[in-house]
Amino acid sequence: MVPIPLRSTERVYSVAKVTAGLIAVNVAIFLYQVSLPAYELNRFVTQWGIVPDQLHLASLFTSMFLHGGWLHILGNMLFLWVFGRNVEDLIGGSRFLLLYLLCGIAAGVVHVITNPYSPLPTIGASGAIAGVMGAYLVKFPRSHIVTLFPIIIFFTTLEIPAALLLLYWFGIQFLSGIGSLGEADYTGGGVAWFAHVGGFIAGAILVKLFPERRRWRTWHSDE
Repeated sequence: MVPIPLRSTERVYSVAKVTAGLIAVNVAIFLYQVSLPAYELNRFVTQWGIVPDQLHLASLFTSMFLHGGWLHILGNMLFLWVFGRNVEDLIGGSRFLLLYLLCGIAAGVVHVITNPYSPLPTIGASGAIAGVMGAYLVKFPRSHIVTLFPIIIFFTTLEIPAALLLLYWFGIQFLSGIGSLGEADYTGGGVAWFAHVGGFIAGAILVKLFPERRRWRTWHSDE
């Protein structure tokens, strides 16, 4: 089992309204998904998810609000909450929303490029959230993440340096993506590893374009 981040030790100075709003929207759409009969759900996912060999540009946006199961959405929303609050607090809600959406779109583009002939729909906020994680790494490299860590059959919490945890996560995504290139079946499927890689890199780059909020800088300098 991989380590599960629970919270950042970095102080938050404002209410994370956009982060909470994104979580609410994702959960609401997922609840609608699970209410659909199987045949309607398949059609819904195919229509709004990214299908590389029949790409509709709108799906680069809509796909990031769909999820494939309870573990998928719960894991994604946990990561969004842990890392998103600090990034939103730092650059402001409107800029955070723009960053999130741009990273999700970038992740979708990378997935299409690396799986151009896949007929399978790809869904999930993982690429956008990977972008938030990349932004967090750039802006809070010295912070720590309280993490639920498995030790044999028991669990404990440890404060892990954010840089270590995030670079470990990125390395797993990158190596898994490289490994998937050697598969004989090029139609794609499963985890969109390179979407995660693309989103993470996009977040690390794009966050540098967003100015930090003056209010945050004032409080930070007073500590």
